Amino acid sequence: IVGHLFSTLDIIRTIRDPEKPNTLEELEVVTESCVEVQEIGEDEYLVIIRFTPTVPHCSLATLIGLCLRIKLQRCLPFRHKLEIYISEGTHSTEEDINKQINDKERVAAAMENPNLREIVEQCVTEPD
Repeated sequence: IVGHLFSTLDIIRTIRDPEKPNTLEELEVVTESCVEVQEIGEDEYLVIIRFTPTVPHCSLATLIGLCLRIKLQRCLPFRHKLEIYISEGTHSTEEDINKQINDKERVAAAMENPNLREIVEQCVTEPD
């Protein structure tokens, strides 16, 4: 599980903030302690990410959650279920956002929006 923990962290640490040139790790939106990996079956794991927006009313929190989900779905090298949450008490609408970023249909719909998809791609693409 430790290996999966670090591979998960390596995947998300380079995601860039939608508005700033920094990565989510540099802004402390994601840290080592925000990743939890649990074994839920043979070779299947539950990956839980709890990220902390930079401000309690961050308008980009949903977008950041979407970036985390897309990058992990693409890059995790093992079978997994993914749950992404805002750290408790760190955002004014955390409940709504948690519902949105863990709803497969809403995520799929968001990724069908060309503008949104382009922003997500810019955030999750590794720098050359």
